[in-house]
Amino acid sequence: MSREIILYDTTLRDGTQAEDVNFTVADKVRIAEKLVDFGIHYIEGGWPGSNPRDIEFFDAIKKSKVPLKHIAAFGSTRRAKKSCDNDEIFQALLKAGVPNITIFGKTWDLHVTEALKITLEQNLEIIYDSIQYLKKRVDNVFYDAEHFFDGYKANKEYALKTLIAAKEAGADCLVLCDTNGGTMPDELVEIIEEVKKEIGEYPLGIHCHNDSECAVANSCLAVKHGIIHVQGTINGYGERCGNANLCSIIPNLQLKYGYKCVTPEQLRKLKEVSRFVNELGNLKHNIHQPYVGRSAFAHKGGVHVSAILKNSRTYEHIDPELVGNKQRVLLSDLSGKSNLIYKAKDFGIEIDPNDEKLSNLLQQLKELENKGFQFEGAEASFELLVRKSIGNFQKFFDLLSFRVIDEKRSALEPPFAEATVMLRVGGEIEHTAAIGNGPVNALDNALRKALEKFYPNLKTMQLVDYKVRILTGKEGTRALTRVLIESKDDKDTWGTVGVAHNIIDASYQALVDSIEYKLFKDAYK
Repeated sequence: MSREIILYDTTLRDGTQAEDVNFTVADKVRIAEKLVDFGIHYIEGGWPGSNPRDIEFFDAIKKSKVPLKHIAAFGSTRRAKKSCDNDEIFQALLKAGVPNITIFGKTWDLHVTEALKITLEQNLEIIYDSIQYLKKRVDNVFYDAEHFFDGYKANKEYALKTLIAAKEAGADCLVLCDTNGGTMPDELVEIIEEVKKEIGEYPLGIHCHNDSECAVANSCLAVKHGIIHVQGTINGYGERCGNANLCSIIPNLQLKYGYKCVTPEQLRKLKEVSRFVNELGNLKHNIHQPYVGRSAFAHKGGVHVSAILKNSRTYEHIDPELVGNKQRVLLSDLSGKSNLIYKAKDFGIEIDPNDEKLSNLLQQLKELENKGFQFEGAEASFELLVRKSIGNFQKFFDLLSFRVIDEKRSALEPPFAEATVMLRVGGEIEHTAAIGNGPVNALDNALRKALEKFYPNLKTMQLVDYKVRILTGKEGTRALTRVLIESKDDKDTWGTVGVAHNIIDASYQALVDSIEYKLFKDAYK
């Protein structure tokens, strides 16, 4: 089955209606460029009649490298008391200067009589007039039949009349919208089949919201039943519970059903696109998201890991590389020897399954996790643990002592932080101090100051994230604390962990692991 599916992305319009999602004009242009490269056919840039930012976007996109044939403006049918010529909001669609326009109209009689306060016949005239007017002036006019499925269930005959009006006016595609996101898959299929009987051979589209957790399933089923145009957003962003998630729909259609959405090379960029949009939106990536999440192909249980070492198909529904992801093995107190052998192989270390060091390492891992260590987000710390346990690690320095002072000299002044460290590097002792914005920064500065004399490559390393988790909440400020640190240089990013009742000690452990990992990888990798 190789029927081509038209992908229509609404991240830049529908997606920005989600809570906590906000893109600048520059962000929107960069996302549009990324989506075109990924193979999206149409990108909805916004509603030019609704806000200044969307007007700016349409001006900016014309100066970008994105071909305008991929860009669509979004808006409503003309207003009831205005003609197409004198409705300034409607005219803004044409002023956007793009060849594709999507307009939505009312298909649910409740909205016509209660929200618009017009007759059902007037609404049909508005739909027809608006589409016919635009079709004479742009290449493509897509008609979003808003609330179509709810409207169909309330008044089947009228909902179908709105589609017929749009068809007769020349709409290039009739997009059936589950605007409230409450349509169940079996209902959706039945309604689509009825629409096809009434409309005949005519291009149909689908636009689903996720309020009942059915948006992806409904979109895929719609395609199975003849829909050729699919709307959705990257990562499923959208108002309330979100829109249909293209990051799931595209691989489902292409890998499971055999439809053509993008090229195989473009599909391998799926995870990259997902993370790119998250980064520009300053949003945390959902690690459990299907296909593109960091945990999508992650294995933790020892039985699972033992199986995938023999054949990855035992616990993976596709090859992760098809969508730009990768297989991962997690480490915890659930881990077995298979987990450790797999991870060691990732580090370039071959371990004999019968080696006593492997059993000792497994026991050490379980004990550390029982104390509060977590290596799933701190794989650099785990690699160091493995190398130290099997005797495959050369120490770069030894701590002799450290001291941190955090002093507040007056109520009006910020605290003053100073750290002193004494280290031995080879046969030489280095004793130095540094100040910082808080005790952890001061300690970090002091360690670097002492070590950069011997290892100048540390200057390329920087801390990019620092997380603190209280592990024993009932103990209040005496609680056990876990610190996770993310560091990077000009080549890599890595995570390390420390656990202690003293937050400075936990931070020190994670900082030292980060530094040791940097020195090791530069020397040996």
